[in-house]
Amino acid sequence: MRLVVARCQVDYAGRLTAHLPMANRVLMIKGDGSVLVHSDGGSYKPLNWMSPPCTLREGTAEDGRIEWTVTSRSSSKGPDDTLRILIEEVHHDSSHELGVDPGLQKDGVEKHLQALLAEHPATLAPGLTLVRREFPTAIGPVDLMCRDAAGLSVAVEIKRRGEIDGVEQLTRYLDLLNRDPALVRKGPVRGIFAAQEIKPQARVLATDRGIACAVVDYDALRGLDDPTTRLF
Repeated sequence: MRLVVARCQVDYAGRLTAHLPMANRVLMIKGDGSVLVHSDGGSYKPLNWMSPPCTLREGTAEDGRIEWTVTSRSSSKGPDDTLRILIEEVHHDSSHELGVDPGLQKDGVEKHLQALLAEHPATLAPGLTLVRREFPTAIGPVDLMCRDAAGLSVAVEIKRRGEIDGVEQLTRYLDLLNRDPALVRKGPVRGIFAAQEIKPQARVLATDRGIACAVVDYDALRGLDDPTTRLF
């Protein structure tokens, strides 16, 4: 991983345009090829980023300043995504070998939910069948890769509590998966966001991005909740 602290300007062009005026920021170039731009505020989320696969070219602008150009092929038929970083002054530049990460260890309930839904994917949508658990992508594994009754690929992200961060995570997975010709032969990969509870804001964001939401009954999946024993 390479970390650069610099005074820079950032411009993004692709599906939309965005501009970050000149200011001090942290530029992170990860081993998987992703490039992230962070400020000193805003918690963990980058101000802008480019997901792999992408290409970083370092050069010099016409005025002599350092210029980075990060390009990524668009998943649609539109122009390629481009992130242009104009660096006025470098305060720090270092590289670090982090090694292989063991991955996030999920809590017991979330891990068990994944196992149960892998056994019963049709509870998420009729006709859904499992292809693989922990389907790999360049930025981490998708919880479940499934196939629907029409043979289309469906990526499922599972959370105990469904919030906006989970929708953002699934969105990034879908962006990468839809660049894989083997997965999109019959049509685009769609997503299902599954959780025991889904926050209203997360549901609105998921719907806006064409992602289906599925509220999971953990006890029913475990076979502990038998509807025939209920009075109401």
